[in-house]
Amino acid sequence: MAAAEQIFPTFPQPADEQARLAALHRSGAPDHASGPDFAFLTALAARLCGMPYAHLTLVDGDRAWIRASVGLDLDSLPRSQSYCAWAVLGDTLTEVPDTTQDARMASLALTVGAPQVRRYAGAPLWTLDGHPIGTLCVMDSHPGTLTPEQRDLLAGLAHQAMALIEARAAERALRQSEQRLEQLATTDELTGLHNRRSLLHRLKFEVARARRFRAPLAAVMLDLDHFRRINDEHGHATGDRVLAAVGKLVRENVRMIDVAGRYGGEELCLLLPNTPLIGARKMAETLRSRIEAQVHMDGARRVPVTASFGVGAIDHMAIDDADTLLRAAEAALYAAKANGRNRID
Repeated sequence: MAAAEQIFPTFPQPADEQARLAALHRSGAPDHASGPDFAFLTALAARLCGMPYAHLTLVDGDRAWIRASVGLDLDSLPRSQSYCAWAVLGDTLTEVPDTTQDARMASLALTVGAPQVRRYAGAPLWTLDGHPIGTLCVMDSHPGTLTPEQRDLLAGLAHQAMALIEARAAERALRQSEQRLEQLATTDELTGLHNRRSLLHRLKFEVARARRFRAPLAAVMLDLDHFRRINDEHGHATGDRVLAAVGKLVRENVRMIDVAGRYGGEELCLLLPNTPLIGARKMAETLRSRIEAQVHMDGARRVPVTASFGVGAIDHMAIDDADTLLRAAEAALYAAKANGRNRID
């Protein structure tokens, strides 16, 4: 709408504008105040108030975002062009019987141009901490006023819209909290890989799937060479940084279907679904060379780090369950360390 983009005098702001804007974004309304439920509440407001136009509007720093609409196809307006910019200033419902007779609204684009709004009523959307972040408003092209019952209904619908926003925000926060708890329960804090419990749980699942579909499955065990020496010579803080960096390198070099975990101490384990022995050895060689090339520093001193690898794979005969798969990979790892370290067996 070209008229709505014209430059007008600065819009009014409440004294606590920064706190109000913070409350708007803290409420989750920009993410949640849309969809069929809000469209229904907006349409119901228009019908109960006998008005052809209705908006559910969020008033941001410089724009009024229309999240549900009846009668007018708008997604936003400059805040200086929004009736709702005035409605969020008051403590109660704002009603203007004739916008052409109101100095605040007589020159606004929707007043002077189509649909030539003459009548406006907006009920604030109040957050739990007492900030008006937008409105549920109704409009008409003819002047007039709401009945006391219609005013109460509009305010009640605004309250319901805000309750719905809060419920959706709380549901999202709960989901995020559950995801965070699940992550804490399954992730090794230092390396960012699966912890031992999660790794072994996934191992059982991957072995069962490999047996069911007669699919290949490989396990790679890797152990940082002379890690105790790193701790003794450079300190445990440096050792932790080395282990964290290797964990990050492993995370960045495995596929989405692979499972990488901290098996214990400086020993890591990778489960490679749909991967035969030769493919697992290639993966191990890639990691071995990249770990060797990774730069670790203790102040001005470089800390050389290498790793030994053992690879095992299900063959659906001698190696056909989780225990024998891990034992095969561990035996190969011990052989790699006995044969000089920084190698794959």
